[in-house]
Amino acid sequence: MTPQQIDQLKPFEARAIIEELRKGSVPVDYVPFFTVGRENWLTLIEDDLDKYIAEGGAKVRFLSGDYGDGKTHFMSVIRHMALQKGFAVSFVVLTREVPIHKFEAVYQAIVKQLRGRFDGVGIHNLLDDYVSEAVKGLVLEDGSSSPEKLADISNKIRSLPGMDINFANGVIALLNNRLQPLAEGEAQEERDHARDILYLWFEGGKVAKKEIKPFHIFEVVNKANSKNFLNALIAFLRFAKYQGLILLMDELETVVSQGKSIRSAAYENVRLLIDNTEQAGFLHIFFSIIPDILESEKGFKSYDALWSRVRSIGENKRLNYRGVLIDLHRTPLKTGELTALGKTLRTIHGIAYRWDTEERIPDSLLEDICKNQKKMGVLSEVRLFVKQVISILDMGEQGNDAIEKLDLTAQMVQSQDEMEKEKIEHLQPKWDS
Repeated sequence: MTPQQIDQLKPFEARAIIEELRKGSVPVDYVPFFTVGRENWLTLIEDDLDKYIAEGGAKVRFLSGDYGDGKTHFMSVIRHMALQKGFAVSFVVLTREVPIHKFEAVYQAIVKQLRGRFDGVGIHNLLDDYVSEAVKGLVLEDGSSSPEKLADISNKIRSLPGMDINFANGVIALLNNRLQPLAEGEAQEERDHARDILYLWFEGGKVAKKEIKPFHIFEVVNKANSKNFLNALIAFLRFAKYQGLILLMDELETVVSQGKSIRSAAYENVRLLIDNTEQAGFLHIFFSIIPDILESEKGFKSYDALWSRVRSIGENKRLNYRGVLIDLHRTPLKTGELTALGKTLRTIHGIAYRWDTEERIPDSLLEDICKNQKKMGVLSEVRLFVKQVISILDMGEQGNDAIEKLDLTAQMVQSQDEMEKEKIEHLQPKWDS
């Protein structure tokens, strides 16, 4: 997105962006505004998407960086890039509600966070979009449906490589639900309820087996079959003309603070996902981690079955931009790149609060913030920079006196203290229940 597009933001849109940045995230639609630096990583990820994943390849990469290095934002950049290239993408934050040690819960989060060229988010919207388009080709001029065409498309879905029969029958049931006229004595509410049951099943929700049996669906999602369902999802996405599936799993590092049994279950599921890429195609999985995951005794090395698969990740002391490890901490943004980011923040803040930012917050002040972070050895902490800049912009908008009396070192220390509290809260055990 260009500076001209930033200038077209409405004050409410700009304010919403600033408020999200205060919370440490960037709204999905505006990620390109804040994409600076790290071209080497992004260029080769783009090459992988175009020439490997879209051609049937599959792989896992780990995105490593300390708290504040910009891991979540980097994943947001990958999400935006993948969507632009015609992939379906799911960005899952691993939390109490989405614990990595419960595979079926992860599957549920994956399908609920799915994005593509359809409106909204989630597999419900993906399927609704597909069914709406498919029905157009199945309805005849007199308004009736073509049984032959429906049988043909049903056979194609069932015979897709990697397709699970339950998943296929669910898609076919949705087509029938939309196409078939109401049976004698059948009310529209019954038809709507049946469709809701199907969507709930696709989302991995709790449904009774007797409710899905009429659709020739005989399994609900569980740990034993969730891998099959994930492969079926990829098969369906390919059938629906997507390039493949990109999974972004954020905040895996919180596993380190869990009890041993939880950690072991979590690491086993990471191993299962890695194994899945060896049997699947058109799939790329990214996990965000902190260095402790590779170095700590409570990290990957505490689970032999996983450690035997990933132990070589951190051994290479030289950067390999095609390697499994994307190391953001060792490739921080440069001063000029951070300054450019600061200018973007300044422009958006000015639009949000309708004030002349450049007059009170000159380029030299943004450069001084970078120099100060570099002097203190924390130049790599992008979140710290963003937090400082927004705080200074807030003060500048409220009057010149606050800026004239500004002590950049004290300001940075205060921002660091706030971030440290956020980090401690972020890494607190959340899944031991």
